[in-house]
Amino acid sequence: MPATPGSPRPAPLRVDVVIPVLNEAHVLEKSVTEVRAFLAANSDWDWRVVVVDNGSTDGTDRVARMLVERHGDVQFVQLPQRGRGRALRQAWTQSDADIMSYTDVDLSTELAALPKLVNGVASGQYDLGTGSRLLPESQTTRSVKREFISRCYNLMIKAVLWTSFSDAQCGFKVVSRRVVQEIVPNIKDQAWFFDTELLVLAEKHGYKIMDVPVRWIEDDDSRVKIVKTAWDDIKGVARLRWTLWFGTFEPASASLPVSSRAPGA
Repeated sequence: MPATPGSPRPAPLRVDVVIPVLNEAHVLEKSVTEVRAFLAANSDWDWRVVVVDNGSTDGTDRVARMLVERHGDVQFVQLPQRGRGRALRQAWTQSDADIMSYTDVDLSTELAALPKLVNGVASGQYDLGTGSRLLPESQTTRSVKREFISRCYNLMIKAVLWTSFSDAQCGFKVVSRRVVQEIVPNIKDQAWFFDTELLVLAEKHGYKIMDVPVRWIEDDDSRVKIVKTAWDDIKGVARLRWTLWFGTFEPASASLPVSSRAPGA
């Protein structure tokens, strides 16, 4: 609805795009440059790129600080401990944005899906948006081994936890302030299983999930330890199954930094 003459203009939507990093000095500047260019060309949001370094030892922090000095729309958070979940928890809960998101630093997921997810959450139709590499319309390029492991993992999630979303671990998420405030404090995992736990808790407690196909290209430089990560995920699934059977869930009410807009405005 257009503003009436003399009425104040609605504040622009505030969106944080978080990039968790661990020893990514060699690619961080290129990735941040690409994200900034995409946001400048494809959104009318009041956006920031937030780099979260959790435990790097290769000079990633120096690159991040250089980017902050160069660009007013880049922020940097440094944590001594590792864990993607820990990094996202810190960045999201400290944010004063209306909507928070994240993408992996390798940008394996095409950024073109970001506006669709942000707009879906901003509209109030959804509480959380996630990219999927496993929907029929998804376009993925990756090794047979990783494709097999991914599909087996997601079949296990559906069989054990009875979920309906298609891809538990695509590194591409958009969340509302409500989800950050009410769901994130209930997540126990600090590492890779954080994504799965976020989606499962949200779905099981009635939060609306937007599941969209993405174009995804495997990063040849990925240093994910597949066997260890898979074992940690299996333990996480077992813990979460137990929690859903016997645990209690109360939406957290921890306060977040004040936003310039009311959630859902």
